[in-house]
Amino acid sequence: MSTETIQQNVIQEVEQFVNDEIRPYVNQFEEQSGIPLELIRKMAAKGYLAAPLPYQYGGLGLDPVSYGQFTEVIGKACSATRSLITVHTSLVSETLLRFGTEAQKDKWLPKLASGEVIGAFGLSEPDVGSDAKSIKTVWREEVDHYVLDGVKKWITFGDIADVFIVIASNQGKSTAFIVERSFPGVTTKRIEGLMAGRATYLAEIHLESVEVPKENVLGKVNFGFEYIVSTALDNGRYSIAWAGVGIAQEAVEAMVTYARNRIQFDQKLSDFQLIRGMIGDSVTKVHAARALCLRAGELRKAKDSDATMETTMAKYFTSKVAVDVTNDALQVHGANGFTNQYPVERLYREAKVLEIIEGSSQMQQEIISHYGLRQYYKRSKKR
Repeated sequence: MSTETIQQNVIQEVEQFVNDEIRPYVNQFEEQSGIPLELIRKMAAKGYLAAPLPYQYGGLGLDPVSYGQFTEVIGKACSATRSLITVHTSLVSETLLRFGTEAQKDKWLPKLASGEVIGAFGLSEPDVGSDAKSIKTVWREEVDHYVLDGVKKWITFGDIADVFIVIASNQGKSTAFIVERSFPGVTTKRIEGLMAGRATYLAEIHLESVEVPKENVLGKVNFGFEYIVSTALDNGRYSIAWAGVGIAQEAVEAMVTYARNRIQFDQKLSDFQLIRGMIGDSVTKVHAARALCLRAGELRKAKDSDATMETTMAKYFTSKVAVDVTNDALQVHGANGFTNQYPVERLYREAKVLEIIEGSSQMQQEIISHYGLRQYYKRSKKR
């Protein structure tokens, strides 16, 4: 059996898992303010928490394209469950795989793959979002350890995570540390009252004179932003790009199904030209968004130098598409769209988040514009 066939079998298997274990209970996850730990254990048992990791660490060995499709399948049904994959797998596990020492990888990756520990990424702070280089969490060096002080905020799955990759600064230079919840001085506080992400255990992380062993530095000292943060955010943006496709696809299916069944003025909604126009635009946007993600995935698979920029463009575009399509889907549903009896109100809320996390749309525009100004400048020829 070819590798491609094996990977597609994984995608088909996860579709069945999603339909059985996730899709029917999504509203309950929000009402219970968290996806069940039992669900996380079931996902771990199937290798879903380590889908792109090598077999040696307990992963499924999915290539970037298949991993993107895997992410879309989960994200279509439940954004919160997809968020676990984005953070635990893309931000934490893949970053450890890239920059961890052999000892760090041997210690943490099997545990992350098996679900023995849950990982979270500690970058954002109460006063620091997109301006990630201005973090206020600090570190200092002692004889045989480092000491961290600060507060991280908006940390997805932070309230139940067992291990964190924490970015801290020292005289303007950042370093990444592997911080365990069991370390004295580490506490978390659940964030409530959220528009979206209600089932993702979002939290603040408080670090008060936390002593971190020197072997828990991830990558090089003073190069946390240049290596760890840049790579982790690139991994995260790829996951978010596919998340946008998933939400938009789910919204299209909800919109089409509703339009074909809802009767108004003795006609199905789908008979009205303006409704068909919204559906036509939405279908086209979703197909275009998926094409960008596939392009980014193929470049990542080939380790092409353009992969990061294509990923940035995919994340920017798909997040906007998700907002546009869910907005249209809600409009087609009318008043029914405002109740949780239909999925579009949740999809609308979750789509908006994608324009903010892993770098806002405005930040992505800046990055893409700099690329465009370099790549497409044509010097005039002198006569």
